Amino acid sequence: MPHMPLASFRSPLWGLRPSQVFPRSYPLSTQSKPHGSSLSRRNHEAKKKRQREKQAALEAGVARKSKTRLPQATGETFSMCIPPPNVTGSLHIGHALTVAIQDALVRWHRMCGDEVLWVPGSDHAGIATQAVVEKHLWKEQGVRRHELSRKDFLREVWKWKEEKGGEICEQLQALGASLDWDRECFTMDAGSSVAVTEAFVRLYEAGLLYRNQQLVNWSCALRSAISDIEVESRPLPGRTELRLPGCPIPVSFGLLVSVAFPVDGEPDTEIVVGTTRPETLPGDVAVAVHPDDSRYTHLHGRQLRHPLTGQLLPLVTDSAVQPHMGTGAVKVTPAHSLADAELGARHGLSPLSVIAEDGTMTSLCGDWLQGLHRFVAREKIMSALRERGLFRGLQNHPMVLPICSRSGDVVEYLLKSQWFVRCREMGDRAAQAVESGALELSPSFHQKNWQHWFSHIGDWCISRQLWWGHQIPAYLVVEEQTKGDREDCWVVGRTEAEARKIASELTGRPAAELILQRDPDVLDTWFSSALFPFAALGWPQETPDLTRFYPLSLLETGSDLLFFWVGRMVMLGTQLTGQLPFSKVLLHPMVRDRQGRKMSKSLGNVLDPRDIISGVELQVLQEKLRDGNLDSTELAIAAAAQRKDFPHGIPECGTDALRFTLCSHGALGGDLHLSVSEVLSSRHFCNKIWNALRFILNALGEKFVPQPAEELSPSSPMDAWILSRLAHTARECGRGFLAQELSLVTHALHHFWLHNLCDVYLEAVKPVLLHSPRPQGPPQVLFSCADIGLRLLAPLMPFLAEELWQRLPPRPGGSSAPSISVAPYPTACSLEHWHQPELEQCFSRVQEAVQALRALRATYQLTKARPRVLLQSSEPEEQGLFEAFLEPLGTLGHCGAVGFLPPGVLAPSGWAQAPLNDTIQVYMELQGLVDPQTHLSLLAARRHKLQKQLDGLMAWTPSEGETETKRQQRLSSLELELSKLDKAASHLRQLMDACPSPREL
Repeated sequence: MPHMPLASFRSPLWGLRPSQVFPRSYPLSTQSKPHGSSLSRRNHEAKKKRQREKQAALEAGVARKSKTRLPQATGETFSMCIPPPNVTGSLHIGHALTVAIQDALVRWHRMCGDEVLWVPGSDHAGIATQAVVEKHLWKEQGVRRHELSRKDFLREVWKWKEEKGGEICEQLQALGASLDWDRECFTMDAGSSVAVTEAFVRLYEAGLLYRNQQLVNWSCALRSAISDIEVESRPLPGRTELRLPGCPIPVSFGLLVSVAFPVDGEPDTEIVVGTTRPETLPGDVAVAVHPDDSRYTHLHGRQLRHPLTGQLLPLVTDSAVQPHMGTGAVKVTPAHSLADAELGARHGLSPLSVIAEDGTMTSLCGDWLQGLHRFVAREKIMSALRERGLFRGLQNHPMVLPICSRSGDVVEYLLKSQWFVRCREMGDRAAQAVESGALELSPSFHQKNWQHWFSHIGDWCISRQLWWGHQIPAYLVVEEQTKGDREDCWVVGRTEAEARKIASELTGRPAAELILQRDPDVLDTWFSSALFPFAALGWPQETPDLTRFYPLSLLETGSDLLFFWVGRMVMLGTQLTGQLPFSKVLLHPMVRDRQGRKMSKSLGNVLDPRDIISGVELQVLQEKLRDGNLDSTELAIAAAAQRKDFPHGIPECGTDALRFTLCSHGALGGDLHLSVSEVLSSRHFCNKIWNALRFILNALGEKFVPQPAEELSPSSPMDAWILSRLAHTARECGRGFLAQELSLVTHALHHFWLHNLCDVYLEAVKPVLLHSPRPQGPPQVLFSCADIGLRLLAPLMPFLAEELWQRLPPRPGGSSAPSISVAPYPTACSLEHWHQPELEQCFSRVQEAVQALRALRATYQLTKARPRVLLQSSEPEEQGLFEAFLEPLGTLGHCGAVGFLPPGVLAPSGWAQAPLNDTIQVYMELQGLVDPQTHLSLLAARRHKLQKQLDGLMAWTPSEGETETKRQQRLSSLELELSKLDKAASHLRQLMDACPSPREL
């Protein structure tokens, strides 16, 4: 591999953009570029897209060629799937966190020599995609879905998917995800369809799948059942007015309506019940009280008159009623309440369905309500109650309102004939897998939530009244009844021919005479998502070994989303393949904004990773909001929030900087509060690395030939120290990757590159490189630091590491890897011969002395002078410790010559003093370097300022939420600084007395 010429070595805005591994010239800059015009921004994006495609192609080709011949090959495998994002949308910063963690792990395993498979894919997102395409058809063609045939509509969906569905792939490539793109899956492709059908049939044959009429979560706006995870529980403090889709008027919630039910035969006796849903009154079939509630004991067995129809309703007693809530009496509406359905079943009450699929009132309500929107009917019912004298009041009532997260409509509970999966038995196995240790959850505190979730799991409704999705492979045998059973006759088959054969055996009639009608519903998207890991690896045609599968998923605190998806993968995996889909699940936190708020479009704080990578103007951010689906009120709030948070837009930060920032927060901590300023800090760190490599390559020169790492022996204590720190960093990185706690890795790398290499070793080695003859050791050490340091960095910052590593000269006698992505990852074992913890401990004392010297320089404002320094120790062995580092001590302390003052000898007059500890004193020459009179006035001004801060802090009372500890820490810091100033002032006065006319140097 050629050594790239220094002429081409110019600093880009690292980590600003993915790059090729070929040499290019860049402008030296550490500032973000102006955003420019829309045209230049598009050209900029197009150029970077081409660069990413070249980089991805190179890495993919290198990975394929290297799988069987990597010298560090382990024979182990590491496979993983990406949690499939919805094909309709784009990735947000939470997805970016998942990708950053996954890609870092994948790249580390690949560099370690494991055979790696990382399967990309996307979810067809039945509800979301159908809604988007319906809006598109109406906007572009003025056509509603039901005006098209199902076949024609699905053709439009596939067309839209091909045109618009590639955005996620572009985002993944922008994030540097080294996925196996030739294995890309889509949950509606042919392989997934086979897997979904096979799973449905097997579950049905095992008795774990059945059809029944039950209450389901129903979105009237979507006219479809929805899953529990798509029901958002919105707490309301009291009266709250909402605008809902399809409703012509605003609707008030958070109100408790009191209604009187007259007791039959007793004109002056009534039972008052409270309800937040007066629109369901037509569906009431009883009133229930607690059997021990003495207020109603005398009415047991009596009947009540319905306040709207006058029909007789039973008064039933049930221990589930809470007598201390409200009046202690509740109305029973089995067709529209889960709790009421259970109560009604216990008492043999027949349900009345009074709300239709579209959210209007049914014919059972009577002509005066039939066809009205349910919330319009609510107002009409309230007026009727007032007219009949049965309205007993209205009051604020805190409540939790179920909202469809897909449509924003209030969720109804409707009785529907649907397909359900029995989850209890499979759920018990999933819970047992964690309890036995077969499945590990990390962090481990999620195990309790896992067990709780599965102990309360109910049957899973998998029918959806959509066209886009996997059509259910079940067939109704038309006009057929099975042996006296009047229920519909359904058969299940992989194909219609198979279903027809089964129907023939079931009915005893020839197959050709039977009329089969396929269920028009599709399966819940989560059904195919739960099968994604299996289908991606070839199931059911093949039964893959899934023991090395590690999917990662976004964890939202307080949400069941994670367990909903992962739990279903575990349930279906154990049932259908007899094995777990993975042996560990790594759960990472939710990304929130810097104020701790959940990312939400309505808040204007949702961030597209590409906007952080490439930068974006405020105007473009605002345009994205306007192009979304926010209503006018939400749009105004979100736009104002954006103007406040990003008044000048978002500066260009780069892929590597974003990845490093996301991984630095740690997968095992609490919610991640992300700010753009953090990513900018990582960008500056990238620039620091770039500049360090520029210095190193200049120091190496054109004819430099590196030694093999195993032959490199340090020639000075400073060389030994930096190599020991490098070995320690490799140990910490390996430990972090093994524990899948990437914050340990980022911390170790940041500390090495910034605080060990750049701040210490590079500064210390600069004068050494000027020696004549030039020593041979430091260049070799610099090369090893660059080579090994970049390889340690590569999984987290792949573009920066690749760009810089390609410019390093190759080691002789070995076949260098074509890309850093397949170069061996440095291990603690391979660098153990460099590790010297005792030396590191000794040098930490030297660094304390450096800090003391710098503090003295700052106190006396020695900006250019290089004063002489003396060290005095009462312990002879401590003097030996410092003797090995006298030159770097002077260099790092920005001082002149450093020597020793024998124990017990007084320091020369005019020297400042600072204690390092009880046994070591540091003395710095001041005589002739400072003007005591001038500096005394400066010190007095600084002291006055600090004293004012101290007085204010002493009189200040911490506000609620602030700790006294922080106040005390600040007080101690100010008092220490004042003490230092007082000591310096005293010394300057002594200096004035000793030498009234100093020479200024």
